[in-house]
Amino acid sequence: MDDWTTSHDRVLAQRNAEGWMFLLEAARDLRTTGAVAPSGKALARLLTDPVQEHGTQPLNVLEAGAGTGSVTRTLLSRLSPGSRLDIVEANERFAHQLRHLVRCHPGLVGESERARVHHALVEQLDTDRPYDVIVSGLPFTNFTPDQVETIMNRYLEILHPGGILTYFAYRGTRYARALTASRAEARRHRAVEEVLAGYQRRYATACWTVWGNLPPADVWQLRRPARASAPAVPDIMAGVAS
Repeated sequence: MDDWTTSHDRVLAQRNAEGWMFLLEAARDLRTTGAVAPSGKALARLLTDPVQEHGTQPLNVLEAGAGTGSVTRTLLSRLSPGSRLDIVEANERFAHQLRHLVRCHPGLVGESERARVHHALVEQLDTDRPYDVIVSGLPFTNFTPDQVETIMNRYLEILHPGGILTYFAYRGTRYARALTASRAEARRHRAVEEVLAGYQRRYATACWTVWGNLPPADVWQLRRPARASAPAVPDIMAGVAS
């Protein structure tokens, strides 16, 4: 068996293990696991494009809700020299796996301090560092509207003026919940979408759909205004984005 075959087999085995881990953790705790499969490569690339667009400029980057590290790997491969990455993950098992990923990543040999894993909720992250890019993988539709607003305001608070926030939302989740969830759950989901729509109207600069992801997902890119000293709370009653 040649080296390529054994390497390819290891990659497939790793992906299968991550898939099963997602399924088990989703069944165990929906608050910290919002997907049933790791993010695909196309989704990871779109989420992390703002990091690469800065070229060789050193950046402070935050990833929230990193899961098993499918987006983290892309981030690590795109970090410019001198950049620092904070990885926040509320699920203890995922956080343990992420620490192993950071220790063993070939791009961080001798520089593992450039990437730090925090086992915490992102809204409770203790940092005085402004971030140039924030990549969010949090399952917003599993949260309450108040929780989503708290998290989004925290993102804008720690985002450097002019900085970029990217996050994704699965397509069709509202209709799926309407068929399977209680009326109260469906109302909560709609209210969360209204909160997010308010931030999209105020700060969004782009949105793309990744049809090849499982399930398909919209990637949103938001920018904190360069002259804003603090985030303004959006008017969520103004309507819902289509």
